[in-house]
Amino acid sequence: MQENGPSDQSRNAETVSLTMKELPPSERPYEKAEGRGVGTLGHAELLAIVLTSGRSGETALQIAQKILVKSDGLKGLLDMSPQELREIPGIGRVKAVRLLAAVELGQRAVADRRAEVRVQAQGPDDVIRHVEAAMRYLPREEFHVLLLDTRNRVIKTVRISQGGLAAAVIHPRDIFREAVKANAAAIVLVHNHPSGDSSPSQADIESTRKFTELGKMMGIPVLDHVIVGAESSSSFSRLGLC
Repeated sequence: MQENGPSDQSRNAETVSLTMKELPPSERPYEKAEGRGVGTLGHAELLAIVLTSGRSGETALQIAQKILVKSDGLKGLLDMSPQELREIPGIGRVKAVRLLAAVELGQRAVADRRAEVRVQAQGPDDVIRHVEAAMRYLPREEFHVLLLDTRNRVIKTVRISQGGLAAAVIHPRDIFREAVKANAAAIVLVHNHPSGDSSPSQADIESTRKFTELGKMMGIPVLDHVIVGAESSSSFSRLGLC
């Protein structure tokens, strides 16, 4: 009778119990980053480097994988609080804050890079490319204004208001004060729908009409109003509403 070897489940358990030092050097996140570049690392490997260490019986990489499961992927970290992260075994106060700080640094680095070069905003597609990634998964409704120069390039993007889960409070004077300060030739309005549906509401249509009229009076035309949703974005100019 042939003796049975270890089952697949047992072999998997043995693999899972390996420490970082027991992994081949080419598979350790630090060594892999140094040898091949940080860009070659997967999400869990990058998180493991931020964590720096695991806990008894569990590597930083295994904890990182649990974080991604709880957050439903990397994008979910944008919405997680320190308290939610600390519910994961192996994540304490310091590691929770460290993770969120790394996410915030990434967001700021992208924003700073965009600010270096004036992005073209010649039409809805340009505007959506510029704002969609940053606004798609915001937990609360925010209203931003893109201030454009005479060549329809973005001078800067200003957040005008941040509302509750359902609505942002918008004051026309705040929009046009920022436009005048920046010597903007035109503006584009942008806000997000946390519900995920980018379809304009009646209130969106009415407020846009009011802002457009004010823009004409002040000589600072409103070229478009873009609503960012989780799955898609809508443009008032494309819909014939602006």
